[in-house]
Amino acid sequence: MILAAGRGERLRPLTDSLPKPLAVARGKPLIVHHLERLARLGVQTVVINLAWLGARLREALGDGGRWGLSIHYSDEGSQALDVGGGIYRALPWLGREPFLTVSADIYTAFDFSELAIAPQALAQLLLVPNPEHHRRGDFGLVEGCVVPAPAGEGTWTFGGIALMRAQLFEGCQPGRFPLLPLLERAMAQRRLHGQLYTGEWLNVGTAAQLAALQ
Repeated sequence: MILAAGRGERLRPLTDSLPKPLAVARGKPLIVHHLERLARLGVQTVVINLAWLGARLREALGDGGRWGLSIHYSDEGSQALDVGGGIYRALPWLGREPFLTVSADIYTAFDFSELAIAPQALAQLLLVPNPEHHRRGDFGLVEGCVVPAPAGEGTWTFGGIALMRAQLFEGCQPGRFPLLPLLERAMAQRRLHGQLYTGEWLNVGTAAQLAALQ
């Protein structure tokens, strides 16, 4: 699943008329970099959630045939359901086996095939070094288990790429809700795992970051 429903507030005014995932970086839209990488991996079906300017995304990407993919669109209407609610709404397309989630507004050289989930884990997160705009980080990592961020050193940032199981969303109801409480619940059960990636990765949140990527 590619998460593409966000408004892209920090990238305004560009995103007033263009969905953030269609912002061009290194010759092609951000989301197309992901689609090409998924196709090379052998993925056949991709779910993309839509909200802000969703019709523009649907028009630009079509059914995915040009990449050898089948794209399903999860249209969340005028207001995005946040990450948790958006994934939960798409679960009928994603099935009971572990599924990959990717934020549309990141650029990375990470090989998705290097992400693996243990049988007991509810999710496997890709963690990256803390970027300048998020120096405090999100989590710690101890022997492959994601733990609460300790004070000072040893914290990492969630890189917007994960393998998840549908069981992570047990007990949820349709509607708008964040992902973090579900990750914290899994973390408390020692069922939130992670791995560190130190290669090329950028969250394209501002015009300056987009320019730096170019």
